Amino acid sequence: MTNGFLAPDGALRCAWAGAVPEFLAYHDEEWGYPVGDDRRLFEKICLESFQSGLSWRTILAKRENFRAAFDHFDWERIAQYDEGDVDRLLQDAGIIRHRGKIEAVINNARRAVEMVEQEGSLAAFFWRYEPGPDEQVPPQTVSITPQSTALSKELKIRGWKFVGPTTVFAFMQAMGLVNDHAEDCVCRRKAAAARAAFRSPAGR
Repeated sequence: MTNGFLAPDGALRCAWAGAVPEFLAYHDEEWGYPVGDDRRLFEKICLESFQSGLSWRTILAKRENFRAAFDHFDWERIAQYDEGDVDRLLQDAGIIRHRGKIEAVINNARRAVEMVEQEGSLAAFFWRYEPGPDEQVPPQTVSITPQSTALSKELKIRGWKFVGPTTVFAFMQAMGLVNDHAEDCVCRRKAAAARAAFRSPAGR
């Protein structure tokens, strides 16, 4: 692995996992493992939208604050938010106080309600965009893929906001729709094993 990170346990990780101390646990325990839970999927796509223009370190440090501020990303509750909630969130120093991104989360919660009614679950929809075996690209070589572009386009058609193809690809990486752990990263095999044991909500 080029420029990999040799962790304290002596095993190689993706280089970015060693950038700051808090990244290692996130890399080892969460990033790249398949997720079929709707709440976690909704939370992640919201946090990725907040990350736009910022670093993941900033968002990760504030993640618990985001959860508290947004009712633990219960989209049915967020869908009921009004202008008073927007004002409340704009006063919350524990999150990113960006009106456009806050309003996007509320909008996307309403779109999530619609999606669950139409598709049965968020997971069933998102996992349709998992690339097939012949569509894989070498790990950590791209920031946009045809699948992330297609998913971004469909989300926008359905009225979602702050879901550009780069943001969507970061979501797909984190939620295990792609295994983007570096070839020599000790977690790549673990993520592959987790995917092999995972039943795709899209029936793939």
